[in-house]
Amino acid sequence: MRKFLLAVIIFLMAGSAFGADPYDNSDFVLLSEAVPDAILEIRYYSTYNFVGDRINGYETPVAMLTKEAAKALKDVSDELITKGYRLKIYDAYRPQRAVTHFAQWAENVEDTRMKQYFYPNLDKSVLFDQGYIDYKSGHSRGSTVDLTLFDMNTEKEADMGGTFDYFGEESHPDYKNITEEQYSNRMILREAMTKHGFRPLATEWWHFTLNDEPYPDTYFDFPVK
Repeated sequence: MRKFLLAVIIFLMAGSAFGADPYDNSDFVLLSEAVPDAILEIRYYSTYNFVGDRINGYETPVAMLTKEAAKALKDVSDELITKGYRLKIYDAYRPQRAVTHFAQWAENVEDTRMKQYFYPNLDKSVLFDQGYIDYKSGHSRGSTVDLTLFDMNTEKEADMGGTFDYFGEESHPDYKNITEEQYSNRMILREAMTKHGFRPLATEWWHFTLNDEPYPDTYFDFPVK
Protein backbone atom coordinates (compact mmCIF):
# COMPACT_ATOMS: atom_id res chain seq x y z
CA MET A 1 0.00 0.00 0.00
CA ARG A 2 2.81 2.42 0.89
CA LYS A 3 4.46 1.85 -2.50
CA PHE A 4 1.14 2.43 -4.24
CA LEU A 5 0.53 5.71 -2.40
CA LEU A 6 4.06 6.85 -3.18
CA ALA A 7 3.50 6.06 -6.86
CA VAL A 8 0.25 8.08 -6.84
CA ILE A 9 1.98 11.06 -5.22
CA ILE A 10 4.81 10.94 -7.76
CA PHE A 11 2.29 10.73 -10.60
CA LEU A 12 0.34 13.74 -9.31
CA MET A 13 3.50 15.78 -8.81
CA ALA A 14 4.66 14.92 -12.32
CA GLY A 15 1.28 15.91 -13.74
CA SER A 16 1.32 19.27 -11.98
CA ALA A 17 4.68 20.06 -13.54
CA PHE A 18 2.99 20.27 -16.92
CA GLY A 19 0.83 23.17 -15.73
CA ALA A 20 -2.93 23.65 -15.87
CA ASP A 21 -5.49 21.95 -18.07
CA PRO A 22 -4.96 23.57 -21.51
CA TYR A 23 -8.71 23.48 -22.19
CA ASP A 24 -9.77 25.15 -18.93
CA ASN A 25 -10.76 28.80 -19.49
CA SER A 26 -12.03 29.45 -15.96
CA ASP A 27 -9.24 31.93 -15.13
CA PHE A 28 -9.79 33.94 -18.31
CA VAL A 29 -11.95 37.01 -18.86
CA LEU A 30 -13.22 38.96 -21.84
CA LEU A 31 -11.38 42.25 -22.29
CA SER A 32 -14.62 43.92 -23.37
CA GLU A 33 -15.76 43.38 -19.77
CA ALA A 34 -12.48 43.71 -17.88
CA VAL A 35 -11.17 46.73 -19.83
CA PRO A 36 -14.35 48.30 -21.26
CA ASP A 37 -12.57 51.38 -22.62
CA ALA A 38 -10.38 49.29 -24.94
CA ILE A 39 -11.13 49.13 -28.66
CA LEU A 40 -10.97 45.70 -30.30
CA GLU A 41 -9.66 44.99 -33.79
CA ILE A 42 -9.07 41.25 -33.68
CA ARG A 43 -6.98 40.70 -36.78
CA TYR A 44 -6.89 36.91 -36.63
CA TYR A 45 -10.67 36.71 -36.74
CA SER A 46 -10.51 38.62 -40.02
CA THR A 47 -8.62 37.87 -43.22
CA TYR A 48 -6.46 41.01 -42.91
CA ASN A 49 -3.44 39.35 -41.35
CA PHE A 50 -0.16 37.92 -42.64
CA VAL A 51 -1.80 34.58 -43.49
CA GLY A 52 -4.74 36.04 -45.40
CA ASP A 53 -7.36 33.75 -43.82
CA ARG A 54 -9.29 33.65 -40.57
CA ILE A 55 -7.06 31.82 -38.11
CA ASN A 56 -8.05 28.54 -36.49
CA GLY A 57 -9.47 28.97 -33.00
CA TYR A 58 -10.83 32.50 -33.46
CA GLU A 59 -14.56 31.79 -33.42
CA THR A 60 -15.75 35.28 -32.45
CA PRO A 61 -14.03 38.71 -32.64
CA VAL A 62 -13.29 39.01 -28.94
CA ALA A 63 -10.13 39.22 -26.84
CA MET A 64 -9.39 37.18 -23.73
CA LEU A 65 -6.68 37.31 -21.05
CA THR A 66 -6.05 35.73 -17.68
CA LYS A 67 -7.70 37.63 -14.85
CA GLU A 68 -4.31 38.78 -13.59
CA ALA A 69 -3.21 40.20 -16.94
CA ALA A 70 -6.59 41.82 -17.55
CA LYS A 71 -6.46 43.56 -14.17
CA ALA A 72 -3.02 44.98 -14.93
CA LEU A 73 -4.19 46.07 -18.39
CA LYS A 74 -7.14 47.88 -16.82
CA ASP A 75 -4.64 49.91 -14.77
CA VAL A 76 -2.77 50.77 -17.99
CA SER A 77 -6.01 51.83 -19.66
CA ASP A 78 -7.07 53.99 -16.73
CA GLU A 79 -3.75 55.83 -16.74
CA LEU A 80 -3.64 56.40 -20.49
CA ILE A 81 -7.19 57.73 -20.59
CA THR A 82 -6.05 60.60 -18.37
CA LYS A 83 -3.47 61.37 -21.07
CA GLY A 84 -5.97 61.31 -23.92
CA TYR A 85 -5.51 57.76 -25.19
CA ARG A 86 -7.46 54.52 -25.34
CA LEU A 87 -5.97 51.10 -25.90
CA LYS A 88 -6.63 49.29 -29.16
CA ILE A 89 -6.24 45.52 -28.98
CA TYR A 90 -5.13 43.43 -31.95
CA ASP A 91 -4.65 40.12 -30.16
CA ALA A 92 -4.47 38.69 -26.66
CA TYR A 93 -4.86 35.01 -25.70
CA ARG A 94 -4.07 32.88 -28.75
CA PRO A 95 -5.01 29.19 -28.87
CA GLN A 96 -2.26 26.70 -29.64
CA ARG A 97 -4.25 25.62 -32.70
CA ALA A 98 -3.81 29.16 -34.07
CA VAL A 99 -0.04 28.99 -33.55
CA THR A 100 -0.05 25.65 -35.37
CA HIS A 101 -2.00 27.32 -38.20
CA PHE A 102 0.75 29.96 -38.47
CA ALA A 103 3.45 27.29 -38.58
CA GLN A 104 1.66 25.30 -41.29
CA TRP A 105 1.23 28.49 -43.32
CA ALA A 106 4.94 29.32 -42.95
CA GLU A 107 5.95 25.85 -44.11
CA ASN A 108 4.04 26.45 -47.36
CA VAL A 109 6.50 28.88 -48.92
CA GLU A 110 4.39 29.19 -52.08
CA ASP A 111 1.57 31.04 -50.30
CA THR A 112 2.68 34.68 -50.35
CA ARG A 113 -0.69 36.40 -50.76
CA MET A 114 -0.02 38.93 -48.00
CA LYS A 115 3.70 39.46 -48.57
CA GLN A 116 3.38 43.04 -49.83
CA TYR A 117 1.61 44.09 -46.62
CA PHE A 118 3.47 42.22 -43.89
CA TYR A 119 6.88 41.01 -45.10
CA PRO A 120 7.76 42.80 -48.37
CA ASN A 121 11.50 42.71 -47.73
CA LEU A 122 11.77 39.10 -46.56
CA ASP A 123 11.71 35.78 -48.33
CA LYS A 124 9.08 33.64 -46.66
CA SER A 125 11.57 30.81 -46.22
CA VAL A 126 13.43 32.74 -43.48
CA LEU A 127 10.46 33.33 -41.17
CA PHE A 128 11.28 30.41 -38.86
CA ASP A 129 15.04 31.04 -38.81
CA GLN A 130 14.62 34.72 -38.01
CA GLY A 131 12.08 34.08 -35.25
CA TYR A 132 9.00 35.60 -36.82
CA ILE A 133 7.14 32.27 -36.71
CA ASP A 134 7.53 29.51 -34.12
CA TYR A 135 5.71 26.39 -32.98
CA LYS A 136 4.91 27.92 -29.58
CA SER A 137 3.82 31.41 -28.55
CA GLY A 138 3.67 33.23 -25.24
CA HIS A 139 0.21 34.38 -26.29
CA SER A 140 -1.05 30.85 -25.66
CA ARG A 141 -0.12 31.16 -21.99
CA GLY A 142 -2.86 33.77 -21.71
CA SER A 143 -1.03 36.83 -20.37
CA THR A 144 0.37 38.42 -23.53
CA VAL A 145 -1.31 41.18 -25.51
CA ASP A 146 -0.69 42.97 -28.82
CA LEU A 147 -1.94 46.54 -28.81
CA THR A 148 -1.52 50.16 -29.80
CA LEU A 149 -2.75 53.61 -28.79
CA PHE A 150 -5.90 55.32 -30.02
CA ASP A 151 -5.66 59.12 -29.80
CA MET A 152 -8.96 60.49 -28.51
CA ASN A 153 -8.16 64.00 -29.75
CA THR A 154 -7.60 63.04 -33.39
CA GLU A 155 -9.97 60.04 -33.20
CA LYS A 156 -7.34 57.95 -34.98
CA GLU A 157 -4.69 55.41 -34.04
CA ALA A 158 -1.51 57.05 -32.84
CA ASP A 159 1.21 56.97 -35.48
CA MET A 160 3.73 54.35 -34.38
CA GLY A 161 5.91 54.51 -37.47
CA GLY A 162 4.96 50.99 -38.47
CA THR A 163 2.04 48.60 -38.58
CA PHE A 164 1.07 45.65 -36.41
CA ASP A 165 2.60 42.30 -37.44
CA TYR A 166 5.10 43.82 -39.86
CA PHE A 167 8.06 41.45 -40.14
CA GLY A 168 11.15 43.61 -40.15
CA GLU A 169 13.58 45.80 -38.22
CA GLU A 170 11.11 48.69 -38.42
CA SER A 171 8.97 46.91 -35.82
CA HIS A 172 11.70 46.91 -33.15
CA PRO A 173 10.62 49.28 -30.35
CA ASP A 174 13.95 51.12 -30.41
CA TYR A 175 14.07 51.54 -34.19
CA LYS A 176 15.33 55.07 -34.77
CA ASN A 177 14.64 55.73 -38.45
CA ILE A 178 11.18 57.15 -37.68
CA THR A 179 9.98 60.59 -36.67
CA GLU A 180 10.31 61.96 -33.16
CA GLU A 181 6.53 61.83 -32.75
CA GLN A 182 6.33 58.21 -33.87
CA TYR A 183 9.09 57.17 -31.49
CA SER A 184 7.47 59.15 -28.67
CA ASN A 185 4.17 57.33 -29.22
CA ARG A 186 5.93 53.98 -28.95
CA MET A 187 7.50 55.06 -25.69
CA ILE A 188 4.19 56.33 -24.24
CA LEU A 189 2.74 52.85 -24.75
CA ARG A 190 5.88 51.08 -23.54
CA GLU A 191 6.25 53.17 -20.38
CA ALA A 192 2.62 52.70 -19.38
CA MET A 193 2.78 48.95 -19.93
CA THR A 194 6.05 48.43 -18.06
CA LYS A 195 4.88 50.64 -15.20
CA HIS A 196 1.96 48.30 -14.62
CA GLY A 197 3.84 45.03 -14.72
CA PHE A 198 4.27 44.08 -18.37
CA ARG A 199 7.55 43.37 -20.14
CA PRO A 200 8.14 44.37 -23.77
CA LEU A 201 9.50 42.28 -26.63
CA ALA A 202 12.69 43.49 -28.31
CA THR A 203 11.39 42.89 -31.83
CA GLU A 204 7.75 44.09 -31.69
CA TRP A 205 6.65 47.48 -30.37
CA TRP A 206 3.06 46.20 -29.88
CA HIS A 207 3.83 43.04 -27.85
CA PHE A 208 3.80 42.84 -24.02
CA THR A 209 3.67 39.99 -21.49
CA LEU A 210 2.72 40.18 -17.82
CA ASN A 211 5.85 39.74 -15.71
CA ASP A 212 4.11 37.55 -13.13
CA GLU A 213 2.09 35.51 -15.60
CA PRO A 214 0.07 32.88 -13.72
CA TYR A 215 0.61 30.07 -16.26
CA PRO A 216 4.23 30.26 -17.42
CA ASP A 217 4.30 26.59 -18.44
CA THR A 218 0.83 26.06 -19.92
CA TYR A 219 -0.08 26.57 -23.57
CA PHE A 220 -3.86 26.75 -23.67
CA ASP A 221 -5.90 25.58 -26.63
CA PHE A 222 -9.57 26.42 -25.99
CA PRO A 223 -11.11 28.58 -28.75
CA VAL A 224 -11.53 32.34 -28.56
CA LYS A 225 -15.27 32.88 -28.18
